[in-house]
Amino acid sequence: MGCLILFVPAVIVIATITILISSIVNSDSVFKTIKDAPNRIIELNVPEENIPLYKEAADVYSIPWTLLAAHHRVETRFSTMDPLLSPVGAEGHLQFMPCTFVGWSHPSCSGQGQGDISEEDKVNIDVIAYYGGYGVDGNGDGIADPYNLTDSLYSAANYLSQNGAAEGELERAIFQYNHSEEYVADVLHYYHLYEEEYN
Repeated sequence: MGCLILFVPAVIVIATITILISSIVNSDSVFKTIKDAPNRIIELNVPEENIPLYKEAADVYSIPWTLLAAHHRVETRFSTMDPLLSPVGAEGHLQFMPCTFVGWSHPSCSGQGQGDISEEDKVNIDVIAYYGGYGVDGNGDGIADPYNLTDSLYSAANYLSQNGAAEGELERAIFQYNHSEEYVADVLHYYHLYEEEYN
């Protein structure tokens, strides 16, 4: 009987210590899971109205539409960023530097690519063709406008395709879009989420 009286408290103490150690070891992952839960819901919330546009542009340039959606999510949170102009001068829904959109052979292009390009020339498809830019008139209205979602998606699809995505070299294409390993990881994160959710 005396052994039983000593045994029960010992079991309770051991169980309590085990629970405490377990909670300390796993508290970070539990906290992270709770903290990230709302983001996981938001991450998968691709605007339904955009999916046909992603698919259309991606099909033209032979890239996965989910890659285009991932870029859109990372660049401007599906165009909810206000304004659609970054501090370094990247413009529009998919954040093109003017020289990338119009073409790096434009005489004013150097450095980070802001250039000194008139607003009229920035959307002129003949100027873009002449200087070898990635800007595309996706909606057929005669101009290539980075602030028009369709044009911006077609232009991004064009860029990604020409930089390896059409051959399945997604990491290379993403890195060319923005020379940052963190950026590549972010885009791939959303790309894999959307692949899992939608395909």
